[in-house]
Amino acid sequence: MANTSSIEWTEATWNPTTGCSKISPGCKNCYAEKLSKRLNAMGLKKYENNFEFTEHPNDLELPLTWKKSKKVFVNSMSDLFHENSRMEFIAQCFNTMIKADWHIYQVLTKRSHIMSEFSEHFKSYFGNIIPPHIWMGVSVENEEHVWRIDELKKVQCHTRFISFEPLIGPVGKVNLKGIDWAIIGGESGPKFRDVEKDWILDIVKQCKKQNVAVFFKQWGGARPKSRGRTINRRKYSEYPKTKKIENLLKDIVFDEKSFAKLCLQTNQIMKKKTIQI
Repeated sequence: MANTSSIEWTEATWNPTTGCSKISPGCKNCYAEKLSKRLNAMGLKKYENNFEFTEHPNDLELPLTWKKSKKVFVNSMSDLFHENSRMEFIAQCFNTMIKADWHIYQVLTKRSHIMSEFSEHFKSYFGNIIPPHIWMGVSVENEEHVWRIDELKKVQCHTRFISFEPLIGPVGKVNLKGIDWAIIGGESGPKFRDVEKDWILDIVKQCKKQNVAVFFKQWGGARPKSRGRTINRRKYSEYPKTKKIENLLKDIVFDEKSFAKLCLQTNQIMKKKTIQI
């Protein structure tokens, strides 16, 4: 975690979990996996499990210590909605985001179904959907994974975004209704897969037609900044326009055990309904 970041579309990173597992082609050359091994070799206790998924309770309240407002990328070194992540721990992370509401949080996952499921539990517990300063997003690397956008639309939240990164193929025609922001970027690293200009411009065109803000992060290459982030002599550095509403959730006292009980009860009800069907 760091209160600054070199990632172009954010200003800080917060990693209440570390580690992940590969589930789709976009994961092939994962930078976080390589960095985790390097940090482990340097003796950082947080990365003693290398890239095995790990929760870090001691880091839960870190954003509360940052008094200056920042855009915060949640879990640059993991996926908060990993299969091994406990719903109550995810909720603890969101409770911090609710309390430290002077920041904007950018929560990104490839596990859109778990994000959607969590958002239902969130709504049941807090009595409201995820507030506008918490941006909920999914990664889409090619046309085969556009289905994650449909899952994202089910998430109970105000602000939604898509990260087309690493873009390793065309995405085809996409319905962006209900989407507020799109990040586009080519892959970087020693084994990067090249991105084609037409893939990028096609997404930009669709975003413009459907009134979605666009941030073109990078062309990619051996290093992230190898070929810059200009396309057709232009840089796209747009951000979504979010709603300004009063945060009515700050005064709710969060209880981890109560949230876990709610999730268990909900899952049992859904299981019974499935059996009956």
